[in-house]
Amino acid sequence: MAAKKRSNDTSNDDRKSKKPKTEKPTTKAAPPAASTLISEEVDFPRGGGTSLSALEVKTLRAEAVKEADEALFEENAAAKKSKKRKSTTKGASASGHTEKGDRIRIEHLNYKRINIGMKILGQIVSIQPLALIVSLPNQLFAHVPITHISSQLTSLLEGHTESDEEPEDDEDEENGSPSFRVPDLADIFTVGEYVRAVVTAVHASGVGDVSVIGKSRDDVVRTSRRVELTLVPERVNQGVQKGDLKPGFTITASVQSIEDHGYVLDLGVPDVPGFLSFKDVKKHHPNDTTRFHIGRLLNVSVSEDAAKGRTCKVTLDPRIYTTTLLTEVSNVTSVLPGTLVQALVTAVHPSGLNLQLLGFFDGTAEQLHLEPNHTYKIGKRLKARVLYDYSTTPPRFALSLNPHVVSLKPRQIKREEGSELSTVQDAYPVGTILESVKVTRVENERGLFVEIQPGLEGFVHISHVSDDHVTSLPPSSGPFKVGSIHPARVTGYFAFDGVLQLSLKPSIIAQRFFHVAEVEVGEVIKGTIKKLTDNGLFVSLSGKFDGVVWPNHYADITLKHPAKRFKPGASIKCRILHVDPERNRISLTAKKTLVDSTLPIISKPEDAQAGVVVHAVVFKVSEKQLLVEFYNNLKAVIPLREVSESKLPSLADAYPIGKVVKVRILSTDLETSRIVASIRQAASTSEFTTVNIDAVEIGDTVEGIISDIHKDNAVLILQPTKVKALLSLKNLANHRGVSVAEVQTAAKRGEKLEELVVVTRSPEKGLVIVANKPKSKITLGKSKVSLDTVTIGQIVTGRVTRHTRNGALFKFGSHLGGILHPTDTCDDYDASVPIPDVNTVVKAAVVEIATDKKQVALSTRASRLDPDGHPLIKDREVINASDLKHGDSVRGFVKSITPHGLFVSIGRHVDARVQIKELFDEFVKDWQPRFKLNQVVKGRILSVNAEDKRVEMTFRSGDLSKARSALTLADFNVGQKVEGTVKKIEDYGLFIQIQDSKLSGLCHKTQLSDNKDADVTVALRGFREGDRVKALVLDTSKGRISLGIKPSYFADDEVINSDHDEPDAVEPNETFDGADEQGDSDAMALDAKEADDHNPDAEDDDEAPSDDDNDNMQIDSHDLVQPSTSQQQPSPSTLPVPTLQLQGGFQWSAGDFDANDGSDDDSSSDEDQAEDQTKKRKRQKKQIEHDLTADMHTKTPESNADFERVLLGSPNSSFLWIQYMSFQLQLSETDKAREIAKRALATINFREEQEKLNVWIALLNLENVYGTDTSLEATFKDAARHNDSKTIHLRLAAILDQSDKVQRAEEQYKRTSKKFGHSSKVWTLFGEFYLRRGEAESARNLLPRSLQSLEKRKHIKTISRFAQLEYKLGDAERGKTIFEGIVDSHPKRWDMWSIYIDMEAGQQDMQSVRNIFERVLAIKMTSHKAKSFFKKWLELERRIGDEEGADHVKAKAIAWTQQAAGS
Repeated sequence: MAAKKRSNDTSNDDRKSKKPKTEKPTTKAAPPAASTLISEEVDFPRGGGTSLSALEVKTLRAEAVKEADEALFEENAAAKKSKKRKSTTKGASASGHTEKGDRIRIEHLNYKRINIGMKILGQIVSIQPLALIVSLPNQLFAHVPITHISSQLTSLLEGHTESDEEPEDDEDEENGSPSFRVPDLADIFTVGEYVRAVVTAVHASGVGDVSVIGKSRDDVVRTSRRVELTLVPERVNQGVQKGDLKPGFTITASVQSIEDHGYVLDLGVPDVPGFLSFKDVKKHHPNDTTRFHIGRLLNVSVSEDAAKGRTCKVTLDPRIYTTTLLTEVSNVTSVLPGTLVQALVTAVHPSGLNLQLLGFFDGTAEQLHLEPNHTYKIGKRLKARVLYDYSTTPPRFALSLNPHVVSLKPRQIKREEGSELSTVQDAYPVGTILESVKVTRVENERGLFVEIQPGLEGFVHISHVSDDHVTSLPPSSGPFKVGSIHPARVTGYFAFDGVLQLSLKPSIIAQRFFHVAEVEVGEVIKGTIKKLTDNGLFVSLSGKFDGVVWPNHYADITLKHPAKRFKPGASIKCRILHVDPERNRISLTAKKTLVDSTLPIISKPEDAQAGVVVHAVVFKVSEKQLLVEFYNNLKAVIPLREVSESKLPSLADAYPIGKVVKVRILSTDLETSRIVASIRQAASTSEFTTVNIDAVEIGDTVEGIISDIHKDNAVLILQPTKVKALLSLKNLANHRGVSVAEVQTAAKRGEKLEELVVVTRSPEKGLVIVANKPKSKITLGKSKVSLDTVTIGQIVTGRVTRHTRNGALFKFGSHLGGILHPTDTCDDYDASVPIPDVNTVVKAAVVEIATDKKQVALSTRASRLDPDGHPLIKDREVINASDLKHGDSVRGFVKSITPHGLFVSIGRHVDARVQIKELFDEFVKDWQPRFKLNQVVKGRILSVNAEDKRVEMTFRSGDLSKARSALTLADFNVGQKVEGTVKKIEDYGLFIQIQDSKLSGLCHKTQLSDNKDADVTVALRGFREGDRVKALVLDTSKGRISLGIKPSYFADDEVINSDHDEPDAVEPNETFDGADEQGDSDAMALDAKEADDHNPDAEDDDEAPSDDDNDNMQIDSHDLVQPSTSQQQPSPSTLPVPTLQLQGGFQWSAGDFDANDGSDDDSSSDEDQAEDQTKKRKRQKKQIEHDLTADMHTKTPESNADFERVLLGSPNSSFLWIQYMSFQLQLSETDKAREIAKRALATINFREEQEKLNVWIALLNLENVYGTDTSLEATFKDAARHNDSKTIHLRLAAILDQSDKVQRAEEQYKRTSKKFGHSSKVWTLFGEFYLRRGEAESARNLLPRSLQSLEKRKHIKTISRFAQLEYKLGDAERGKTIFEGIVDSHPKRWDMWSIYIDMEAGQQDMQSVRNIFERVLAIKMTSHKAKSFFKKWLELERRIGDEEGADHVKAKAIAWTQQAAGS
């Protein structure tokens, strides 16, 4: 359009192009400027030549001389002419226009002037998931689809379709190269970044591509749909020649590949690749530690002339990119948008400037793109940046002189003097009301430009100047003339122009809310009903925003017909329930109780102060608590005890979801945002509703009045604080020296109690627990009890602080504590409870003093408190194990119940073990319910080991001596002769069962005969199982018995007495850690090669197995093997180094297979419980002196010290660490278990990733069972950081599923699928979770969702897995349909055919299987593949088919082979 304004006179045109040179009227300067330089011509001929004819050159020179003379004449003849005349003359001379003058028209850009192919500079204002939103000059917007970023990024998006036909592994390529991962647009671009683009499409108003941007509520996003751009370097840099790529030339390139030393770039210039070194990237982007993705766009500058080589080296230096001037080009198309050039002012007009760039090209800069408050003069040279080209002939460009565009930075201003620089958006946020703005410029049909502050303009579109319809804006008259002042409101921002978008409409200025962030939660607001849907009620607020009322907030009760109540267009009164500024979403409530409520609004944890009464809505009901919701999605928990004073038959019926309740805040934890509330205490009738227990502290001495008396406690009102308190009636009875029944009778309501001490505060319950101050202590004249002054036998008084598994803990003074063991409570266990209640004040006698623990042992036995009173002692005091002997009848308290028996406390330091077989005379299958902790039991002593403090006890009746006749290993000596029977015959020797014992020994084949040349194989065949033999004990070391039956061993024996080798009677003092009586568990420890053959026969003994088959004999030898009775015992060659094996609960044993032992090393194991541990240790003491730590592996860990000792040897064993945690959990030491887990993670070697993972999983299980939701989430996040994140996500989901936390498991699966949507395994496990829960439709809906997230090459695998799930857990017919679709579209996926066949075979439908085989074998395949299918078919026919089918398969195979050979 601008070209039509130019003169048709050729010479005139020539003069225009040449006039910048008129100040130096030389003939040499004129000819080069004559050409108009269209893209088809050679712009700069080599050697200074010209494309004009000689006549044209001569004419141009004459005209140049003439114009120079005229200029000189006018200056000399009219020196006193007006300033205006001089300016006009000078302007005509400089710009090449005649005095009549045709100047270049200055036009602003609009949607009509944008044409396809136009190159333009833009600024990114928003990054959407699938597109970029770009701000263009003159208040325009456009968008760039993700497919128009670069060719390489588009290829990544399309995926590798060729891999669809290939089977793939289950593992996802999570650790692959970043170049093959599709990056997010936010990883490539930043808001405020300038980009060079080419227009690819322009749509009419209201029409645009919704598929890329979506139906957004944002006005800018909606506006950007009209123009579509591309950033692809091939399009943007089209026309750039190789000769243009000189140092300093700026260009946009995309990463094409990643090489060893840098990136290969696509410059968009034919046959010229770019190269960017890693060193340059690190130098100019030191904070960017990750490598650039394939397809990323980079703004680079040429650092080395491309003409010198085939590759153009570039740099990322931002200083070079933003400051380098373009001085010469080979073609007009080489001038790209965003290029910095030097321009000459050729004309100054009210609407802008006419410029000349690069000496030949015309350009314009409209007023909006001039530097504010700056005066321009003709002939001045300026730096300007190219915005776009007009696509005219001759070429013409739009330029910008704005400082922020020239420097390629967002515009920054100071709103007030002395304030810091900030962006225009931050200085004037959307919604800001401006009291007065001044109109500075009027565009008749477009709008107004106003001044907001010096140097900052705003634009008001004609549609926003008034609420009335305005068709035109006269600049010198009317209400909106230049100079008029108006109030305005900021409605947007044009980032590229650095101009605010304003509105002068009174209705917009008066709007209460302009954006969602201004809406306050809890505010009552009136709106208009927009529409009612099944999902909610949509309400129009303030004319600009919509709010939604969810169905559970329609009313205080559930509405069956909400359409009758809510009519579109009707007015409605609501309260703001929740505001989400990021999603521009407002949730409302129409519940009358909430709308009309005058109670405080709680929208954040800081508002939830203890004692505040507010309204809340029930949103979840469980058996033990209610969950209620305040405003802004803030939630609180109401324990069951705080719901109601009386017991409710059904919590869900009394408090349905959506019910509004009044609650009182009891406590708030700001760190975890956990709020505990009470409905019961919020009732207006409660007399304690206004009490804050913060006025009472633990240890305060208070007084109170009895308000009520319950079964076990008295309810008090403390004075003067009015705090509710509980006093134990037992404590009160003990204080008064009467029984509890007497206290219940004597205590009256209104009675005043003094000298009470606060011992516990419970903010959640809103009460405290008090106890009577103890009476004056009987301390033998001493007023103060301390560790230095206390003595054995001293009578002291203390308070019970808590109960432990070892008794009751007492507190005396500030630094002295004591413990009362259950066996020290009384002289008759039937007359008293085992231990006193917590907070009970008790008088006791000191019986032991432990200075290291600063603790004393106490006793409340009458015989200790009053030894001179001669009380009746029914249950004697057992100090240590030496006080017991075999056969003693004693009573004690059940200390713990294990799967293998009981532990009974019979003394302060003495515990006895009772195995299952010793509990009852008859067989009792379910025995554990018959016992409970601290139950009084009576039994007899079986054995005592005073050295190890180990006692074994029995509850059975009968003669104890009968159970003690079996021999033990300690009863055999080397050289001793024994009798026995052949138990088993092996190639390497005989196993002989020794008479009168449960032990077996090995007679190696070399010990059969004295003749070395004899054939021992024949000799072995001469023996039969059950044959009686005589043998000589050769060796008993290492817990094994080696035997020999050579005739020479018995040559001196003429008479063999069958009782000759019978051992002496077993001593009564034996340990419970000896051998079990179950012969089934005995096995010989052989060398690594022989043990596999021996262990399967370990269950061939005659006696029935006992319930306890893990308490095998412990022998203090490092080489002892502890075989299992199970036939699944692994081979010794596969066993690790000595470690603890846990079987059937917490029963520990250790062993080691020594692969270097000779084949003649024999093994034995003793299961008799009557072995004398003391004798055994004495006899073997000399044998183990070479390794004093050998027995540590065989000792059962029973304390923290035992575990610590074992872990010193195996610090990397997660098995040991987890058992250590389990040991602490049995003691209710949850915090210690957590500490052990943290120690394990710090101790285990970093290479043992699986061991560390095992500990993390154990810690997750611990937090799931014993922790809170917050602690579980924290542990989960920590585990995900230190391990494979996907594995941890899936394991947590499985843990929640196994613990029946279905809702949380589902949420975890959703979170996992969102984070790892590219993993087929995640989607498959999610689907299996739904199917196991019976939610088939939910599982099936996952399949299409997963295919949207997964790569195409994973689709077949995922579909087949879902089909398999249908077979196993869902509808088999549906699974068959899915497989049919797979094999139909991918007939040569043999793995899919094979899985299909297996699934159908699992349905026992042989005919269907045959049909599938017929179909697959009809497809052309290799003979090897056909062989595998025929083999599979034949196996299925034999398994679930018939003989006729098998014959058919064979015939079919022969026919196929012949056919293949013939072809």
